Amino acid sequence: MTALPPTTDFHTASQRAGPSSACEAPRLERRLRHRPHSARWIGWRLRALVAAALVGCLAAFLLIRALAAMPSLSVALQGHDRGVLQLTDADGTPRAVRGLIDAKGRAAALDTLLLHRSARWLAADADRASHAAQRDALADALAAGSLRLALDDGQTVIVQARPHGARALGAMFWLAITLALLLYLVTMVVLLVRPEVRNGLYAVMALAQVGNLLFLGAESIPALGLPAGFMRWDHDLRSALDLATAAALVHATGMHPRRLPGSSIRALLVWLALALLAATVLSRQLSHPWWWTQAAMLGCGALAVAQLGWTQRVNPHPLAAVLRRFCALMLGTLLLLTLSIAAIGPQTGLQGQAVAIGAAVWVVFIASMLLLLPFLARTQQLMREFSLLAGVSAVATSLDLLFVTVFSLGNFASLTLALFISLGLYASLRQWLLNRMMARERITTERMFEHLYRIAREVQARPQGVGEQLPRLLREMFEPLEVEWATRRHSSRARVVGTGASLLVPVPRLTPNTPPGSIVLGFAQGGRRMFTADDARLADRVVDQLSRAVAFDQAVERGRSEERVRIAQDLHDDIGARLLTLMYQAPTREMEDYLRHTLKDLKTLTRGLAAPNHRLSHAVAEWKADIAQRLAAADCEFGWTFSFGQDLELGVVQWSALTRVLRELVSNTIAHAQATRVDIDASLERGVLTLTVTDNGGGRNPAAWSHGLGLGGVRKRVKQLGGSVQWCETPPRGIACRVVIPSLGQGTG
Repeated sequence: MTALPPTTDFHTASQRAGPSSACEAPRLERRLRHRPHSARWIGWRLRALVAAALVGCLAAFLLIRALAAMPSLSVALQGHDRGVLQLTDADGTPRAVRGLIDAKGRAAALDTLLLHRSARWLAADADRASHAAQRDALADALAAGSLRLALDDGQTVIVQARPHGARALGAMFWLAITLALLLYLVTMVVLLVRPEVRNGLYAVMALAQVGNLLFLGAESIPALGLPAGFMRWDHDLRSALDLATAAALVHATGMHPRRLPGSSIRALLVWLALALLAATVLSRQLSHPWWWTQAAMLGCGALAVAQLGWTQRVNPHPLAAVLRRFCALMLGTLLLLTLSIAAIGPQTGLQGQAVAIGAAVWVVFIASMLLLLPFLARTQQLMREFSLLAGVSAVATSLDLLFVTVFSLGNFASLTLALFISLGLYASLRQWLLNRMMARERITTERMFEHLYRIAREVQARPQGVGEQLPRLLREMFEPLEVEWATRRHSSRARVVGTGASLLVPVPRLTPNTPPGSIVLGFAQGGRRMFTADDARLADRVVDQLSRAVAFDQAVERGRSEERVRIAQDLHDDIGARLLTLMYQAPTREMEDYLRHTLKDLKTLTRGLAAPNHRLSHAVAEWKADIAQRLAAADCEFGWTFSFGQDLELGVVQWSALTRVLRELVSNTIAHAQATRVDIDASLERGVLTLTVTDNGGGRNPAAWSHGLGLGGVRKRVKQLGGSVQWCETPPRGIACRVVIPSLGQGTG
């Protein structure tokens, strides 16, 4: 990849992006030379992906089968806010349950802690121990086939254990298992596409949340009944998984998308500290482990946000801005959920259900965010909306808990207020996250049409300059921080590279002289957002429209050329034959010379109409000979100077316009000025043609002239070529006409 030449309209702003920008020439060139994604899935990667998919599906099937066959409690228990379990009779009368008696006669006390779905979100150590003991006693009793529930009035109710069955696992279970399997497969794809450290860290976070989703799915089964010891490991293992996610997050944000100074040391210290914390939690040698885990997660989240903010300040990258906002959103949600659960404690009823819902939605929120990360630069509108709704749901449940506990609001009032605030947050966050970070701030249709029309007209006039005009339009559309030129055409369609940091737009081959290559845009909107698949599709549509406009113009020009050839042929065959006949029948020598000169002009005209292009050197020779003959016939002296550094091709429109301008100016001199000398000075420098026709006639005050067909035709033809014309007096007498055409030879006309 080479930097764009300063003579074109390309401009780079790499000073702000720094030396390690995603558009840096050597790095991006190497990345673009990688084998396409389709080639990566040939060989061991494809076999590994198929094997991983089979392993994941088999594991999910075995888990479903094991849980479906597991015995469960065949009656529904309800909790009372005083901590008492209740069993509802057939006639609707609630009866208090004090404990259970298994088949061996062993008794165990029960309370509303039994109904809590997860030990991970019980803050007090004593509550977790009592919860695990009750769940273990229930599991042992169910394994024997039947049990008795001891009621408050001294009576007992015999309950038969029955398998859960696949149909009774519940909608939340299937959602969690599906999301876990999907996240697992995406993780395998990310690892196999590019096995590297940052993708390995993503795999650590994603697989940890896969484990959380599996725990969540098992805990969400409506009927009570899980293996003995399950709840004792629920808190410890899930805490370890969350700590691994937090450590990997700190490590990843320190090295991606930019490597920060000292990131390796910080990552090592965080990994060691959290590994030690996880080991003490798993060995159950730490008091208040829930608080330690939550504090560690919140601290790691704050450190990740700080590192991403540091990246944006030192060396801006759009992915850093996206990740910082995501991490800030997750950190705020986790803090709110932690405060809510700590404030409400192990209650039951609506508050207990809100705790369970909030904890479950938090896990789904994190998993959906991780599932979204590999597709940030692609259109995944459904997943984006799902992630935001999951986060807002967690916020709503947390606010509901806080309003009930702290402000003592009623259930209806707290729920209404929480939903109102959450919906407001959703509306603002959706605009903030989706529109500003991933979806482009679209320019208006009027501006888009104006830009496209202007560039299309310029490209139509000069198709070989599309490599200069197209970046101007793309710059106005996307406001990139960097625009560079890749000497190879890496693909036929625009595509996003560098995880959304860059957009590769191929330059269309509008003419054989169009150089092959691609335009690389880096850091949309000055590095404030990422490029997306929508941007790639928009760039493709713009390029297609430009190609169609040029193709249409070329088709029109071909039609004009064919029509000019037909007219030239008709003039040559019909008018030329008649002039030739008249010349041989001319009564006088003067008339014969006049007809011969007219016939010569006709041949020059028809030859010019039939030819698609004219060499400037040939045209200059014809102009000089024609003007010299006409001035000689009028007994007028002639001075001619025409200098040009290089010969070039004139389009038929340019040749025709210049020929008629010169003829009209000379005709005016002969017919009206009664001059005795005409001087024509012309020069062509860097594509700018300057033509001056000066006479010594009696013309005066050109500003007062009325521009009829002659002078009006001169102005019209010069304007058609994009130039300007001006008449002025010359001392001691005469008029000078100066014509300036700034871009001669840059269009085929």
